[in-house]
Amino acid sequence: MRKIRLLHQAVLLLFSISLLGPAAEGQVQWPQAKPEAEGINSAALASLFQGLSADSRKDIKGVVVLRHGNLVAESYFNGDTADTLHDIRSATKSLTAMLMGIAIERHFVHSVDDPIALYLPGLPQDGKQAITIRDLLNMRSGLNADDTDPSTPGNEDRLDESTDWIKTVYSVPMRTQPGQKYLYCSINAFLTGAIIENASKMPLDVFAKQALFDPLGIRQFEWRHVPAGRTTGQGNLQITTRDEARLGELVLHNGEFGGHQIIDRQWIEKSVANQVPIAADDPYSDFYGYMWYSRAEPVNGHKVQVHFASGNGGNKIYVIPSMDMVVAVTSSAYSRGYGQLRSQDILLKILAAVHP
Repeated sequence: MRKIRLLHQAVLLLFSISLLGPAAEGQVQWPQAKPEAEGINSAALASLFQGLSADSRKDIKGVVVLRHGNLVAESYFNGDTADTLHDIRSATKSLTAMLMGIAIERHFVHSVDDPIALYLPGLPQDGKQAITIRDLLNMRSGLNADDTDPSTPGNEDRLDESTDWIKTVYSVPMRTQPGQKYLYCSINAFLTGAIIENASKMPLDVFAKQALFDPLGIRQFEWRHVPAGRTTGQGNLQITTRDEARLGELVLHNGEFGGHQIIDRQWIEKSVANQVPIAADDPYSDFYGYMWYSRAEPVNGHKVQVHFASGNGGNKIYVIPSMDMVVAVTSSAYSRGYGQLRSQDILLKILAAVHP
């Protein structure tokens, strides 16, 4: 029995070393701290990472945990490293919403209550002229577009088949009056990005680099471009797991980084506010804000408020204000139902490991 305990301790030590080992030297963007020093059970984290490493599906990629401004744990799997760029899919939408906040603060865009027609030349006057930027950000545009229903004219697959994305989006008919019903669709985020591009006269990735990535120290990224010269504001941004965490930390600190207000504090507060109830439509979330989700998660007998960005396959940026904590997860379980559930399980195990 003593030999078994010693073996178990050795495994935990091995995983603790892998969390913050020499391979990360010179690359870590935060002060390092042992989990126990920040009130987190290190054995629980090591056990979690050991289980993920043994996952036979081989599509979990990375987990980064920040607390109190320190990097307390990170681990990579299945060939990924701290430097690997990863497609975070629709978690990109939350970033596009952040960029809209910057565009408004810089007076490229006047207000979320502006009709989108002000920034989209040639928009058909078939009801779309009543859509506001707020409607896009809340997923309540009223367009007949549902990413969960391939039969709808605005399903995201129609975009991928298009040679002119703006023309394709303009052809999507209205389904309901704007501002009435939440219906998740990528078109809303694509149009949000297109408005930023038109108003700033910059490609979205160039605007993001100047206004957000450079100030945060995010140096490496790739963002998909599509026919007719557009950037995919709804997805397909590739960044590292650490840079996911960096974006989460910006939200945790209400838009402030390094003593500078990168995004207006009120914009961040509104982005993560409980604006639209969506529990009936989304089993993983309670509310939607400006393309950010919120959910009260059960942890050790009480509820913990979590704000998060979410992408296909289980790509997540979790922000936990009450614990001063960020958890970033990258995964390539694209279009596999277990991806989202696994990431939620990762989050809950990490939160449960926090000492009361």
